[in-house]
Amino acid sequence: MRDLSTEFETERDHLMSVAYRMLGSRAEAEDAVQETWLRYADALADPAARTNVRDLRAWLTTTIGRICLDVLKSARVRREAYPGQWLPEPIVNRLPDGGQDPADLAARADEVSMALLVVLERLTPEQRVAFVLHDVFAVPFDDIASALGTTPASARQLASRARRAIADGPPRHTADLPEQRRLLAAFFTAVQSGDVDELLNLLAPDAVMIGDGGGVFPAAGRPLAGSVEVARFVLGLFNRTGKDLRSLVAAPVLVNGGMGIQVDAVYKDGRPIRTVMAFAMADGRITGLFNQLNPDKVAATPPLSPADAAWPPTL
Repeated sequence: MRDLSTEFETERDHLMSVAYRMLGSRAEAEDAVQETWLRYADALADPAARTNVRDLRAWLTTTIGRICLDVLKSARVRREAYPGQWLPEPIVNRLPDGGQDPADLAARADEVSMALLVVLERLTPEQRVAFVLHDVFAVPFDDIASALGTTPASARQLASRARRAIADGPPRHTADLPEQRRLLAAFFTAVQSGDVDELLNLLAPDAVMIGDGGGVFPAAGRPLAGSVEVARFVLGLFNRTGKDLRSLVAAPVLVNGGMGIQVDAVYKDGRPIRTVMAFAMADGRITGLFNQLNPDKVAATPPLSPADAAWPPTL
């Protein structure tokens, strides 16, 4: 007799990876995986449907694609009513102890960059599913068409349009980890010293900044565009934050496989706040800053300890 649970568990990490790339939320991804399990169990309980499950991974991947498509369509409506800007939920890993190069850890982390997730948000649900399934997981267009309820030719066209939108849309993120580390160190040196000229040199002319406070903590109500606007906001943000806080612990972290920063702090009135900032970098400059403050989206991030306290963070 087939052990359904064991068979499914061998594919759970793969399904989570697919769903997170499509949805940008671990909680929604976990729900999608659970729904996939229920459909899998139902399919194997039905002798007529069981014959369709020849390639387990392919069947599960196509099924979760259908589920994520429905979630994305409903998410569009929810995000229209979202307070302020919406950013994906970050996946944060601590850097290795002893100042080791984080490249090995990043190489093992099968995560999509925050910059790409932000760009994926601009796609239609159908484009996003087609792109993720084909370009990331090499699912054939025949199977993608089945998930989308369309023809293989239409599925191919959806992926092509998504590919062009991603290639043309900022922010760009091509820097390797050593370059990211150098730019991030220079960024915090400029912020600490208040050197606006140096900060402008580090920011790409078309740099963007997006903050997600979830309606709980203040964040810019719209994306900031251009190096001058971003630099002024960043310097003002860090200056105000220092005056409003009772304590602060900061450390460099890997955010979705790239260099970022985590700050755990307490306001003077006793309210705790955690922020995870991810960056996009290309051609020797910072092209994007993504500041996640929504408590629900950073709740799964491990807290920093007092031993991590350093400002600016030591990189």
